[in-house]
Amino acid sequence: MRRLREPRLLVATHNAGKLEEMRALFAPYGIHVVGAAEMGLAEPAETEDSFEGNARIKARAAMEATGLPVLADDSGITVDGLDGAPGVRTADWAETPTGRDFLQAMTRTWAELDARGVPEPRTAQFRATLLLMWPDGEEAVFEGVAPGRLVWPPRGALGHGYDPIFVPEGGERTYAEMSAEEKNRISHRARAFALLQRCLA
Repeated sequence: MRRLREPRLLVATHNAGKLEEMRALFAPYGIHVVGAAEMGLAEPAETEDSFEGNARIKARAAMEATGLPVLADDSGITVDGLDGAPGVRTADWAETPTGRDFLQAMTRTWAELDARGVPEPRTAQFRATLLLMWPDGEEAVFEGVAPGRLVWPPRGALGHGYDPIFVPEGGERTYAEMSAEEKNRISHRARAFALLQRCLA
């Protein structure tokens, strides 16, 4: 597998929470991580119906704009009782005229589960697809899945997105009740990153 030897990596996200997770994951390798917002890049339209497809759109747009190696992440939550929704539309469920409101998204998710009469445990999976693209267009894809269940009401003030209602399999605390270090050891993104580490050895 091709190695990532460049000292600077562009992470194609405007999400500050994701960027901080990535910085923490790459720090031990001496790789300087810069975010798309810091580079003044626009967010491309995510028009694919898969996490991999949307990650590729983001990676290619950022790579072509900067000439840097790019890591793009597309992630979301799939809820079994909603036939896998919101999935690639996870962020869309949080959109409002004034920005993203994930309390709105979490409330909608729980309300739709109630409307369908889905019994507990209400199982779900956080999914992350990391796509690493080099300036010559070569790419590698890494997928991580973290199974768990949803709880209500939201708990915890840490994390971001759906973290306050997601309890990972075998646990009792939500992602939002865990420190960044704890979450980074078991998260979907950490699982995908563990596969990506083969490019960093």
